Amino acid sequence: MSSKGKVLVAMSGGIDSTVVALMLHKQGYEVIGITMKTWDYASSGSSSKETGCCNIDSFNDARQAAVQHGFPHFILDIRDEFGDFVIDNFVEEYLAGRTPNPCVMCNTHIKWRALLKRADALGCDFIATGHYANIHQGENGRYYLSKGLDETKDQSYVLWGLQQDLLSRTLLPLGNYRKSEIRQMAADYGYPELAKKSESYEICFVPDNDYRGFLKRRVDGLEEKVAGGWFVDKEGKKLGQHNGYPFYTIGQRKGLIAMGHPVYVTSIDPETNTVVLGEEEDLAKAELTVGKINWQKYETVEDGIEVLTKIRYKDKGTLGKLHKENGKIKVTLYDNASGIAPGQSAVFYEGDEVIGGGIIQREMAF
Repeated sequence: MSSKGKVLVAMSGGIDSTVVALMLHKQGYEVIGITMKTWDYASSGSSSKETGCCNIDSFNDARQAAVQHGFPHFILDIRDEFGDFVIDNFVEEYLAGRTPNPCVMCNTHIKWRALLKRADALGCDFIATGHYANIHQGENGRYYLSKGLDETKDQSYVLWGLQQDLLSRTLLPLGNYRKSEIRQMAADYGYPELAKKSESYEICFVPDNDYRGFLKRRVDGLEEKVAGGWFVDKEGKKLGQHNGYPFYTIGQRKGLIAMGHPVYVTSIDPETNTVVLGEEEDLAKAELTVGKINWQKYETVEDGIEVLTKIRYKDKGTLGKLHKENGKIKVTLYDNASGIAPGQSAVFYEGDEVIGGGIIQREMAF
């Protein structure tokens, strides 16, 4: 039995999670590798080749690394758990006129819970993943995330939903490394090909990166149900018909109608099947409402606290204040932020530290 403890490592077969498993094994942890099958590509109706974390090559890569270094490895089928929540949520959000972030939902509600459940069954003290972020425990006893050292890879944004029981049992060994260092580690461990392995940024269950096609295959008769809606301007004037509100997202510019100048989707109303178009400046807003809050650093926050709010993964963030309002949080930004999309996550930071986050709510355009 290792003095450092027993850890269940989520191994996708990619470079980051493989290096995590080997790093912890070398440090003296008793490692068990686990690869989660979340999605069956054949059921998506796509003809694209399987990519990312759910194909047989990735499973074999993860297992091979475990066997070569002498620790056990299992494959865990969580397709039912994943599909019932993540896929249904993905579809429901688009049908509600919002733009979901399935990776946030999966991390928050499926992957970590599935890992912790199996960790307990296997007698593991910790779970570990290959995410680029750090976990701390404050003087108040609460666990919270902070940004990873490599700003280009930081994944604290997609982990805002992790609750205290999950954070307290999680190890994130890559938080203090840069991606270039991890590639070098993979080569040093004897996996030069892994060090060169490309990364997938697609949604795992949309292998062709065509969410519209996925929705059409997933919802029978969707095209007919939503056909005949109208593009309108911000005054409500009809500009032309569109293909159906679920097939548009806030900030979209391509695939709209010819107006003689660039126009963007600024709002979506599913009740009237209306897509509002406007100028680029119409996307800029200084307020947003956030619900389904999960606090990390503090149990709750004082009204008017100043934070940096990120509204998307690659967003640098905008300073502003948080105000409690009817069980939700009203964010007042000091400067406009462009493309605030209902359904996406808003994550609140003090410096590099995650206070908490939530889901941006939909507000009527007119």
